[in-house]
Amino acid sequence: MIEPQLRHLRSGPVREWSSFPERPDADHLEVRVSTLKNAGEAALRLRQHDVKQSWRVLLNGKSLGELVKDENDQIVYLPIPAGALIDGQNVLRIESPARGAAVSDDIRVGEVWFESRPVTAALSDSTLEVQVVDEVSGSALPARITIVNENGSLQALGTKSSDTLAVRSGVVYTADGRATIQLPAGKYTICAGRGFEYSLAQTNVTIAAGATASQKLELRGEVPTPGYVACDTHIHTLTHSGHGDASIAERMITLAGEGIELPIATDHNLHIDYEPQARQLGVRRYFTPVIGNEVTTGVGHFNVFPTTTAARIPDFKQKTWSAIFDEIFGTPGVKIAILNHARDLHSNTRPFGPKLFNAAIGENIEGWPMRFNGLEVINSGATQTDPLQLVRDWMTLLNRGYHVTPVGSSDSHDVSRYIVGQGRTYIRCDDLDAASIDAAAAIDSFLAGRVLVSYGLIVEAVVAGKYRAGDMAQLTGEDLAVELQVLAPHWITASRVQLYANGELVRDESLATTSTARLPTGVKWRSTWRLPRPKHDVHLVAVALGPGIDRPYWPTAKPYQPTSPDWEPHVLGISGAIWLDGDGDGRKISPREYAERLFAESGGEPAKLCGSLTKFDAATAAQAAHLLRLAGQSLESDEISRALAAAAPAVQTGFANYRRAWRDCERARAEP
Repeated sequence: MIEPQLRHLRSGPVREWSSFPERPDADHLEVRVSTLKNAGEAALRLRQHDVKQSWRVLLNGKSLGELVKDENDQIVYLPIPAGALIDGQNVLRIESPARGAAVSDDIRVGEVWFESRPVTAALSDSTLEVQVVDEVSGSALPARITIVNENGSLQALGTKSSDTLAVRSGVVYTADGRATIQLPAGKYTICAGRGFEYSLAQTNVTIAAGATASQKLELRGEVPTPGYVACDTHIHTLTHSGHGDASIAERMITLAGEGIELPIATDHNLHIDYEPQARQLGVRRYFTPVIGNEVTTGVGHFNVFPTTTAARIPDFKQKTWSAIFDEIFGTPGVKIAILNHARDLHSNTRPFGPKLFNAAIGENIEGWPMRFNGLEVINSGATQTDPLQLVRDWMTLLNRGYHVTPVGSSDSHDVSRYIVGQGRTYIRCDDLDAASIDAAAAIDSFLAGRVLVSYGLIVEAVVAGKYRAGDMAQLTGEDLAVELQVLAPHWITASRVQLYANGELVRDESLATTSTARLPTGVKWRSTWRLPRPKHDVHLVAVALGPGIDRPYWPTAKPYQPTSPDWEPHVLGISGAIWLDGDGDGRKISPREYAERLFAESGGEPAKLCGSLTKFDAATAAQAAHLLRLAGQSLESDEISRALAAAAPAVQTGFANYRRAWRDCERARAEP
């Protein structure tokens, strides 16, 4: 060992995460060691953690390679070519080519060894044979196998990907439930899982050099999802997107291993069909693939489906949303267009940033047409610092009158760095046979909003015993019953449940003291909440939250474009919206439509408008405030101030929310 400690390095001027010390050890690691010249290939072994940017590894000024761009704690081996070590003093240096750049990367690296053997020999000391089976039937299951060493690091492996295996450091996906794995001798913890719906099996094993150890791990389905299909709408491959690391063959194996039943192929600006590869690898019986495309433009990314490989590719070079949506919906077969990662910056455009989007009323300031019918509220490969920001954005779009379905997806380009299907959308439709899902029926159900979004949790709401996500509830009586349940496997924890009406939090309950002793397996919590019947239409949305997962078998990722160095990981579940027909007219009326009606009836006179808003909520009031401003009235005028002083608290809140969002927009647009 030439460096026994993990060292904290930083490539930029400021701390990336507050979990790191304020001051790094250095901006690079340099170790000097005396050795003899290596006649044949040798190996460099090191441990790395939290690597997001490029870090190169140099020996005597020559490149050995780079650290792996992966935040997970893992062991990495790099080959040392014959003659790269010299007689006498050698210098090993690990540095970022972006040292001093505006964007920082805090990493830990160390525990560095030189080994006199080639990498292939160092990683093939012993053999681990793993079999993953269903606990009840005993049949083999596709699965994700995770292997960590005594320090909890993902262990580099000697086994390579094949027609049945997708392999990365410490992770093996198996298509047929079997894996023969070459690895160094040592003590390991072995875990097997199959995504969100299954249990987790774990065992410890010690393997001597030259020995073989065999382990049989049993999984069981824990999360009950009858009548719901597990869908990931945002999936990439290195083969066709040109970045990430998952070949199309590896992608088929990972989809089977994570239990995704309806995968949507969305490589950038291509129509890709998974069918031939899935059949060739023998995993087609586990899912029904759908051809799609991530239409990647300079002003936003949109996942579109279904289509065919023969259909023309939408012109992604168009500059306006109007032209882009004409291209998308002019593509044969396409019914769904999802706006992806709307709070992230790509090509200098952040679709839901304050330069373009008023977050209080769900409106594009430039008048770009909002013709998408799905919005990613969870992207597990591009998480947000505020885990509920995009959920609030979606509810605001509903308030504005847009018919938009919430979406959970993974945006995975990799075998293991970001896990395919970790963020997923459960679509209400027949799920009896994963190999023959009626994709057309699933798409119609998606468009109707009959979905549940999952990032480690499911939360489902049922109104009056029968109305679910996507439904419009016809109400009777003075109050209504909302039945709620939270689902998750035993290895995920739920801590809170929230209920929103028109985007306003109406109830929030901690689950810390809730007993689960009498609940079925996979059900974390159940309750019935009673709410007063609204006098106007509202949409109800349930949200469940829990602590994130820091274990290597299914880690929740850090924010992709963080807005703060402070971060609290979460798992989430979000229900689709249930509309309550409060006024009894049989229509879904949004806060925007109510506001327009009240504005017209009041003639735009502030006192009359604020008075008529008394029976409504803050969401309607925010829309009304916008209409007053559009009519040329200053929201800071004495007349409006007097009207608000006499108005109901919800009206005051709605106006304040709108003014705050408008000021955010004005400040953002004033920036260079």
